[in-house]
Amino acid sequence: MTEIQILALYGLLVILTLILQATGAMTQLGMGYLLSSRDEQRSVSGIAGRLDRALSNSVTAMVLFAPAVLLLEVTQSTSNASLLAAQVFLIARLVYLPAYALRITGIRSLAWTVGIVATIALYLLAL
Repeated sequence: MTEIQILALYGLLVILTLILQATGAMTQLGMGYLLSSRDEQRSVSGIAGRLDRALSNSVTAMVLFAPAVLLLEVTQSTSNASLLAAQVFLIARLVYLPAYALRITGIRSLAWTVGIVATIALYLLAL
């Protein structure tokens, strides 16, 4: 598996998070509200709310992770170290999503930290 394939897998994880978040929102807010212009602000709670926040965090992580991987690819700087960092990032994000959804705070925070450290490592490896 390459760093680009890991990026693609992470993209699929973000899409899965979106689907789970939308399903939870539909359950709480109803299809009518979701199909509306949403001029009236409503929020979701419980697991649906946590999935909403996890989705936002996952998109932010993608915005940081993708350029690092693309820089490595464009500069042909991929290595065993960059592959390991990308794998660690993906595993951390795979742990992060259910930990956030299920309110496992310590594990969630640790997974986030590991993921951001792996992302920083990718940027350093791209220099």
